[in-house]
Amino acid sequence: MKAHDAGSAPEPGTRLARRLGPTDAVVIGLGSMIGAGVFAAIGPAAAAAGSGLLVGLVIAGAVAYCNATSSARLAARYPSSGGTYVFGRECLGEVWGFVAGWGFVVGKTASCAAMALTVGAYAAPGLARPIGIGAGFALTAVNLRGVRKTALLTRVIVALVLASLTVVVVGALGGGDASGANLGPVLDGGAAGILEAAGLLFFAFAGYARIATLGEEVRDPAATIPRAIPVALAITLGVYALVATAALLAAGPVALAAADAPLAAAVEAGELDALGPVVRVGGAVAAVGVLLSLLVGVSRTTFAMAANHDLPAWLDAVHPARRVPHRAEVAVGVVVAVVVAIVDLRGAIGFSSFAVLTYYAITNAAAWTLPAAGRRRHHRPLAVLGLAGCIVLALALPPSSVLVGVAVLAVGLAVRAATSHTSWASRT
Repeated sequence: MKAHDAGSAPEPGTRLARRLGPTDAVVIGLGSMIGAGVFAAIGPAAAAAGSGLLVGLVIAGAVAYCNATSSARLAARYPSSGGTYVFGRECLGEVWGFVAGWGFVVGKTASCAAMALTVGAYAAPGLARPIGIGAGFALTAVNLRGVRKTALLTRVIVALVLASLTVVVVGALGGGDASGANLGPVLDGGAAGILEAAGLLFFAFAGYARIATLGEEVRDPAATIPRAIPVALAITLGVYALVATAALLAAGPVALAAADAPLAAAVEAGELDALGPVVRVGGAVAAVGVLLSLLVGVSRTTFAMAANHDLPAWLDAVHPARRVPHRAEVAVGVVVAVVVAIVDLRGAIGFSSFAVLTYYAITNAAAWTLPAAGRRRHHRPLAVLGLAGCIVLALALPPSSVLVGVAVLAVGLAVRAATSHTSWASRT
């Protein structure tokens, strides 16, 4: 064995190599979150609540913090690939674990499609679908090279995205048209609109789960994961609040709601509209970063579910040299390409939010069951608040997103029940 490979071999009790340190974990979390909300979800949120999306952002961040606390505690206790799929199985039973895993896979597949379409919307709106499909396949190829390659590329992308968002703030506030008059009444959308905006914006905060789903690939997960998740979430919330406020001051909620590329519209509304192309490049890069990390998370959960025969067993395979779940990654890449070819961006965001809120509701329920030795005093109340918040935000989403989400979860449970019965019958 080569010397530089010695520290990356799988540990006893794991099948994947622990190659990610604390900084890698935080960066992967940032790569999963920064970009999704401000470059994609801000448009639908503005349509739902107007300037009240700022209140929705705070609500979404608060729910995400509760979820982050529960995720961190559970990931430290069960440091395996699969996130809440594993937590639900261990704490609540196999059925709840399956609901969480299935909700994550289908919801995040929709997220992948939304991010792939966002790449195209910012890069070349007339070619959004083919560009999105190409981006998905290219990033799947990167992930197949190994998780360290993914972490390295994510570092570069996060740096570029933060630079682009700096241009957004400068362009929006320095363009000459930024004014408090553009905001309009913050509560004009009403409570229902604000909650819908919060549910849509939650789509942007769910990236911290990517850290938990990499539990078998993080060094010292009991210490690293609980520290990395809150740090990544806090940085993301601060960036979102700054950028959303600047965009609203520059363009107003009506213009943001109508734009395919809302942050580019915010910059182009002022005298510094020449910065618009820079923002479009930044939006495309941001979406690439989120898509990269989403593909990692979905493939790891698919891998974990296949190992328990909740998904086809042939997906439970690890590449002998690169130590990545290569079959799961290829399968996810192909499915995402199909979804990109047929879905609408805003519909994908709504459906994804419903499925992922279901996933985190189960996360909080699982965290509530942890024994006293495994939590601090404030952890159980946060789990209860997180559970309630997930349910409220899920039901506040557009009715079509709720109905499709319930139907997809029901189909997954029905197929699981049928295949489990068939498997039992074949043994008797």
